[in-house]
Amino acid sequence: MNEFNKKFEKNEWNNRLNLAACYHLADHFGFSDVIWNHITAKTSENKETFLINEFGLRYDEITASNLVEIDSSGNVIGNDRPINDTGFIIHGAIHKSRKDISCVMHTHSRAGLAISTLREGLIPMIQDAAFLYKRVSYHNWEGMSTQTEECERLAKSLGSNKVMILRNHGLLTCGETIAEAFMLMYYLDRACKNQIDVMSTGMKANIPTDNIMEYAAGQYEDSRFKLGEHEWPALLRILDKKGSIYTS
Repeated sequence: MNEFNKKFEKNEWNNRLNLAACYHLADHFGFSDVIWNHITAKTSENKETFLINEFGLRYDEITASNLVEIDSSGNVIGNDRPINDTGFIIHGAIHKSRKDISCVMHTHSRAGLAISTLREGLIPMIQDAAFLYKRVSYHNWEGMSTQTEECERLAKSLGSNKVMILRNHGLLTCGETIAEAFMLMYYLDRACKNQIDVMSTGMKANIPTDNIMEYAAGQYEDSRFKLGEHEWPALLRILDKKGSIYTS
């Protein structure tokens, strides 16, 4: 990562760097959607605000310095750059209700959209999806998320989980770190792809029993296992190799 930008407090600059990197990684792994969707993160340990992408920029155009700071009411701080109100509605609800969460990520990936339309929702059936077993929330579609009244319902739907499927809409993950939120989305999207692949064969799937799935899910909750902690440096090296502009 590049030198500390003196316009920002050190903790904030570090969060800006990691969030900008998350946008570029989302684009690299196929989670972006032209100028739509959002990834947000707390501005710093000392602020009650959070950072969001400027409306109109592609994910690969996001940098640490052009991220927009907004308050708990969705007001832009320090400039007049535009944001998409739906980002505030969806993300603001979670940042306000979940003080344990630092980052919220929302995508419209192809596989995620497909699973969001199924009545059964997500069916974890592989090892890498075991941590999702009975730990995925669902929120019914209410049309475009433009009404602040939906905030409370979104937060209630998520509950204490870190993963939610927005029915007929897409996927949402949140984490105590930006790295955790990204890796949750990575594995959630892969679980969706796996389910579509299995369903497309027309053959009967071998679904692990409830007992083994719950056991495996518990293994992922071991305090020694921190999703994103080991993967994040490797992911940042992808951006360095590509010559990404996220650090500016």
